[in-house]
Amino acid sequence: MDKIKISGGRRLQGKIAIGGAKNAALPLMAAALLTDETLTLSNLPHLDDITSMTKLLSQHGVALHLNGNAPNGGHTGRVLDMRAKEIASTTAPYDLVRKMRASVLVLGPLVARCGIARVSLPGGCAIGNRPVDLHLKALEAMGAEIHLTEGYIEARAPDGLKGGHILFPQVSVGATENAIMAASLADGVTTIANAAREPEVADLAHCLVAMGAEIEGIGTDTLKITGKPRLHGAEYSVVPDRIETGTYAIAAAITGGEIELVGTRIALVSSLVDAMRDAGIEITETDDGMIVRGNRATLRGVDVMTEPYPGFPTDMQAQFMALMAVANGASMITETIFENRFMHVPELSRMGADINVHGRSAIVRGSAKLSGAEVMATDLRASVSMVLAGLAAEGETVINRVYHLDRGYERLEEKLAACGAQIERVSE
Repeated sequence: MDKIKISGGRRLQGKIAIGGAKNAALPLMAAALLTDETLTLSNLPHLDDITSMTKLLSQHGVALHLNGNAPNGGHTGRVLDMRAKEIASTTAPYDLVRKMRASVLVLGPLVARCGIARVSLPGGCAIGNRPVDLHLKALEAMGAEIHLTEGYIEARAPDGLKGGHILFPQVSVGATENAIMAASLADGVTTIANAAREPEVADLAHCLVAMGAEIEGIGTDTLKITGKPRLHGAEYSVVPDRIETGTYAIAAAITGGEIELVGTRIALVSSLVDAMRDAGIEITETDDGMIVRGNRATLRGVDVMTEPYPGFPTDMQAQFMALMAVANGASMITETIFENRFMHVPELSRMGADINVHGRSAIVRGSAKLSGAEVMATDLRASVSMVLAGLAAEGETVINRVYHLDRGYERLEEKLAACGAQIERVSE
């Protein structure tokens, strides 16, 4: 099993290219099931979760062709053609779904197009209870019959889905995405109230519009979808990854360095940028991204609370905590989205961080330095918080179970090393 070793204390300086968002690419890939024509996605990240989704779509009968040498090269040149001319199977099996929660996103497209779907209850990171009941209630509002049997979701709509009114009692990105895709082929008008507003949701909606869907209210919490008898193919570029953007922004800040992030948009991370500026970090917008300049001497603690977009993202909470661990003064970080998302705290504490958890809040008392240690990653974002802490720490940090990283960060060691980090991946 691979490990990552970091010799910390180096100021990072350079340029990092931001790739396409994993959390946008996965639902966009599932949308290929909605049409018998070709959906072409560019700016596709090369990650384990993307590979898992390609395997799932392939067994549904989707023909896939990856072109890694398209014009411009790099991230923008990674292009995936997907064509679901015929659906070979309406079952998403446990062996594939258990590896990734986003696999449940095939549920809406399958039942919308085929009138039937059988999808295993999903797996994924152990960061809290993330039930699929909101996905199921959305489909039921469009006339689907739902049964849970032997660990599988069985959804049936033999006469097709019908337009309906969906009111989510709480914001859910995945449920909103499943509902939008299903409604795009439903008969009639579907309204979704309290819809998720994340950029990845808007990205899916824009792609569906390019495929012929009729969607009003994109980017707001109320969506109106007028179903169409069929959708057609399209070419679409995946939105830049806001979590990768934020992670490398913190890498610059936590090392007192300067990094230019290219191929991204500051508007995608506005709440994080606000918090980082409050903490004394200089962030300048550019034509193709932003420049982040950190200064450990003036870095100060600030309080944040995770909230649905456009609030502070839960996927940046662990990284921001690592930054606050080396800030001047105290900060309070409150997690309102997932109940188990403080599993990185004991590992940061092993490196000298002064953190006390009280319920859903963590009090972080900044210290002048962290010390390298052997630590263990527990989930995707926790693992990268260990990397960030290791970059700032004195001595060597060894991070175990880094397979989590490969689900969400492409070429992380290479990108950081190009900016001066002493970091390597080693195999046991």
